[in-house]
Amino acid sequence: MSNSRPTLDQLQVFQAIVEVGSFAAAARRLGRATSVVSYTIANLEAQLGLELFDRDSTRKPRLTEAGKAILGDTRLITMGIGDLLAKARGLNSGLEAEVSLVVDVMLPPCSLVKVLDAFQVEFPTVSLRLYVEALGAVTQRVLDGTADIGVSGPLDHQHDGLHRSQIGAVRLIPVAAPSHPLAKLGEESDAHARDHIQLVLTDRSQLTEGRDFQVVAMKSWRLADFGAKYALLKGGIGWGSMPEEVVREDIEKGLLVRLNVTAWDNAIYRLQGIYRTDSPPGPAARWLLAQLKDTIANV
Repeated sequence: MSNSRPTLDQLQVFQAIVEVGSFAAAARRLGRATSVVSYTIANLEAQLGLELFDRDSTRKPRLTEAGKAILGDTRLITMGIGDLLAKARGLNSGLEAEVSLVVDVMLPPCSLVKVLDAFQVEFPTVSLRLYVEALGAVTQRVLDGTADIGVSGPLDHQHDGLHRSQIGAVRLIPVAAPSHPLAKLGEESDAHARDHIQLVLTDRSQLTEGRDFQVVAMKSWRLADFGAKYALLKGGIGWGSMPEEVVREDIEKGLLVRLNVTAWDNAIYRLQGIYRTDSPPGPAARWLLAQLKDTIANV
């Protein structure tokens, strides 16, 4: 076994032979002489102290057990180098290495998944960091620099140094489980709704701490987790508003009932794309905001 280390070129030649089935075909693919390909593999085998191909028992070179054992490793190495070079090209062109995105819990998951699925195809070298927050916590993530860009719900006051642009809206509707008393009322139920526990999202930041948003019930439970609110609603504990797109299938399956609470029915929750003016988004982050705007419905 030689003390010298295999080169990336040797590993690529090795993989080419495996993929096309012969030294001659690999030479044609790589634009080299067959003798050069044979010499490259002979050097690789000498460096590793292993015979990678059985050249004697068959007309075409066949991987030995040792060759099969290292094939996966060589693929990982060459793919890693390829990813490294692609990322370097992206960085040289101004593309971000990573984008951190924070979105409001009211953003329908199907819209987010659709955009992020396209993002990984469009920017395969860019890593993504995703946060999901409620109310002012979205803006707080952007203001403190934890997130580069955000999709925020409405805030009543402006913040210096924060750029905002309208990108869509979500329709909120009041719902409860079929077993809930409000679900059994056929008539308008605003007065009755005030007598039952309303489940309300609360803010984990200080931007809107202590403020209520369209709370109509005399008694409310405040939850900092959207998933917990969703589970309690389906469990028959309280009533509350949810994005129509999120609960549409539950309503169709009879897991939730749309309530006749006019104070909450068809409430519009505006969504805004945000970023700090002193840290404008790069190409991948701008693409994300544009795609989210195209995907999120305007209601």
